Amino acid sequence: MTGATRTRLERVRAAAGIAALAFQQIEDDLNAGDVDARELAAILRELQEDVDVPALEQMVTAAARRAEQIEPDHDGDASCPLHEASALITDHAGQRLNWAARSLDPQGDVA
Repeated sequence: MTGATRTRLERVRAAAGIAALAFQQIEDDLNAGDVDARELAAILRELQEDVDVPALEQMVTAAARRAEQIEPDHDGDASCPLHEASALITDHAGQRLNWAARSLDPQGDVA
């Protein structure tokens, strides 16, 4: 492993660690026993507004494109599942959060 690769991997590990901590905090808040329907709806709306789904999809797509270039035999064994994961990420994720929030709190954020 080259020095540049090791540094890149260290940056990715650090960023993934920060993201994991943030997601763990959100999960802990979602699992709190006193979260009611209105608060859960508000949390879902925040996730819809603040989680950068397109950036996540773009990151997975970048990994898929790189896998296409380096996978043995260029057979899609690595890139195809990544492209599928990318498609699943963007499969109306924001709209589904919105539907759930409206179901929990129909009078909530109408904007």
